[in-house]
Amino acid sequence: MTDKIKNLILRTLTGIIFVAVIIGGFLYGPLTFCLLFCIITALSVWEYTHIVNKQENVTVNAFISTAAAAYLFLAFFGYCSNITPPAVFIPYLLSIIYLLISELYLKRKSPINNWAFTMLGQMYVALPFALLSVLAFTTRPDMLATESITYNGFIPLSVFIFLWMSDTGAYCFGSLLGKNKLFPSISPKKSCEGFFGGLVVAVGCSQLLAMDTTLNRWEWLGLSLVVVFFGTWGDLVESLLKRQLGIKDSGNILPGHGGMLDRFDSSLLAIPAAVIYLYTITLF
Repeated sequence: MTDKIKNLILRTLTGIIFVAVIIGGFLYGPLTFCLLFCIITALSVWEYTHIVNKQENVTVNAFISTAAAAYLFLAFFGYCSNITPPAVFIPYLLSIIYLLISELYLKRKSPINNWAFTMLGQMYVALPFALLSVLAFTTRPDMLATESITYNGFIPLSVFIFLWMSDTGAYCFGSLLGKNKLFPSISPKKSCEGFFGGLVVAVGCSQLLAMDTTLNRWEWLGLSLVVVFFGTWGDLVESLLKRQLGIKDSGNILPGHGGMLDRFDSSLLAIPAAVIYLYTITLF
C-alpha cells in the first residue's frame, strides 16, 4: 500500500469521525454541545497562540488567551441559555484588560505585536465559536405570555452541513472542470468552477434541510448562500494568515487534515455571517 493511499484512508477515517462528533455534539443536547465546543475553542486558540509565537518579536500569553477564549464560549452559552446574567462577561473583560496592561511591565521588544496578535486570536477564533450559542438558543413566547428559551442544535449544525456540502461539491467540480483560478495569489488550488459547483450543491442541500420548519425554503436558501460565500472567504483568510506566518498547516492534531484552524477556517467567518443573516431576516 502506497503512502498516498494510506494518507487517503487516514484522511477519510478522520473526516468521518470528525463529522460524527460534530453532529452528535449538536444534536445530543445543549450540555454536549457546550462541552464539545468549549474544548474546540480552547484547542483552536491554544494552537493559534503557538503558531504566532513562533514569529519574531511576538509573545502571546498562551495560557491566559486560551482560558479567556474558553470562558467567553461558556459565558455566551450561559447568557444565551438564560442560565447566567449579563455580569457573566465581566471576568472575560478583566482578562482582556490584564492582557493589555501587562505589556506595560513585561518590557518586551514589540508590545504592539503582542497586543495585535492577542486580540486577533480573541476576535478571529474565540468569538465565532462563542456565537454558536446565539444560533443554538432562541427566545419564544409561551402560553403564559412570557418568554422561554429553547435549544435547537440543528440551526448551527446546518452551517457546518452547508460548509461540508460546499467543500464536497467544490472538490468534485474543481477536479473535473477547474480551469479558472479563484484566488491564485493566496490559494492556487481553488477554482471558480469549484466554487460555483460547491455553491450549487449547498443550495440543493438547503432545500432538503427545509423539511425542518424552523426556516422557510427561501430563508434556508439564503442561509446556504451566506454560509458558502463567507465560508470561502474564511478559508482564504486562514490561507493568507498561514502565508504571512510562513507555515503550511496550522497544526497536526487531526491526522490527514492538519490543525484545528485548518479544519474550522471556513466556519470562523461563516458563523458570524449566519448570525447577522438570521437576525436581519427577523427584522422584516
